[in-house]
Amino acid sequence: MPLSTSSNFAKPDDAFRAVVEAHRGLSDEQSAGLDAAMVLILANHIGDIEVLQEAIALAKRRVLDASQQQQQQQQ
Repeated sequence: MPLSTSSNFAKPDDAFRAVVEAHRGLSDEQSAGLDAAMVLILANHIGDIEVLQEAIALAKRRVLDASQQQQQQQQ
């Protein structure tokens, strides 16, 4: 099964809002713990190591690209 990067939600804004709301009132440490737990739960649900590896690589690229863009803007 290839990694799907297009929205599979009928209401993507509702999905985004649910994730944001789940973090409300949490400390940074609790928020990071929530994210880690969600990742592991959803990775288990997917159950496909190749899809998981592809998702990890894509997420890491996005984080590094965003960090690089921030550095360039600060120069």
